[in-house]
Amino acid sequence: MLQKTTAQSKIARLKKRVRIVRGGTSSSKTFSIIPMLITYAVQNKGMEISIVAESIPHLRRGAIRDFLKIMDMVGMYKDDNWNKSSLTYTYSNGSFIEFFSADQPDKLRGARRDVLFVNECNNIDWESYYQMAIRTRKFIYLDYNPVAEFWVDTELMDDKDSDMVVLTYKDNEALDASIVKEIEKAKQKAETSDYWRNWWRVYGLGEIGSLEGLVFSNWKTIDNIPSEARLLGYGLDFGYSVDPTAIVAVYQYNEQRIVDEICYRNGMLNSDIAKIIPEEVMVYADSAEPKSIDDIRRYGKRIKGVTKGKDSINYGIQIMQGQEYLITNRSTNLIKELRGYIWDKDKRGNLTGAPSGVDHAIDAWRYFEMETLGMKRNFGSYDVR
Repeated sequence: MLQKTTAQSKIARLKKRVRIVRGGTSSSKTFSIIPMLITYAVQNKGMEISIVAESIPHLRRGAIRDFLKIMDMVGMYKDDNWNKSSLTYTYSNGSFIEFFSADQPDKLRGARRDVLFVNECNNIDWESYYQMAIRTRKFIYLDYNPVAEFWVDTELMDDKDSDMVVLTYKDNEALDASIVKEIEKAKQKAETSDYWRNWWRVYGLGEIGSLEGLVFSNWKTIDNIPSEARLLGYGLDFGYSVDPTAIVAVYQYNEQRIVDEICYRNGMLNSDIAKIIPEEVMVYADSAEPKSIDDIRRYGKRIKGVTKGKDSINYGIQIMQGQEYLITNRSTNLIKELRGYIWDKDKRGNLTGAPSGVDHAIDAWRYFEMETLGMKRNFGSYDVR
């Protein structure tokens, strides 16, 4: 049974055509909006409802999973009504809820709908949103974490047909106490670095943050890996209980390199990692785990610890900043890391020269580039002792 939360009550008060739901982490934005869409579909015959995000992998990991979980919790789910190919659930009264990604131009400019929900709308551009908005008859929900100012702030905030609510984790009474405790640790960490100040402002308080000082801006997304692309190898960052094991594949495609997230999971043994790695692929891994590298090598895998030294992180970043990259849309964890990976500042606002943010997949990628691109270049001041 769904627990009634403050977040649901606040969202329910939004009555204008465009209903903007801004909030921090675990504030139950998506998990509160979807039950309202389900209720609307059931109570109104023949409604056409679209739930959209930046990519299909993003939808599967977020809105679709939440939708199916909620339908099961309220005892409404019927397997025959769920079309896994079209990602559409049809109700007995003819209403349906469909899921599609903003990277499908035919969908954006295709059929009209009654209701639109754009999940994490700050990850799509204004034109994509507007193409869907002008084809929506009744009302629109938009939700997002306010990592920086974007088109909602510049185009919609002062519109007379828009209404907004700001949520935080405190509006979600269904949240586990352990998660609340973890979120609130960031409040103390906010005194220690620019990264954590920004994190707490965005994800703790639901306030607009700043993405000044992004480490990487030399990338864009791609739907699929072209058949002409040549696989160069894998990068691997070890993790286990707290941090995930991250594996990425790097391809050469014309003058660009393509990066594809292969794995991002906790609790992986070396035997699990070995199963993912093809025997013919060269893997560059974190040299801080020599025992794990030797263990994986015993499974017949080609794996080598990356050469590290003084300033190796910044050296790897410099190598990567000199390239143009394409990131596959399914690399959802890597994309999330890239969007929050910034140059840190001290308490006075001065750059420290060190990057800050979550970097498991980024590190895996960096290891590969240091051992391939980096070894072909002059090391300069980089110390490989």
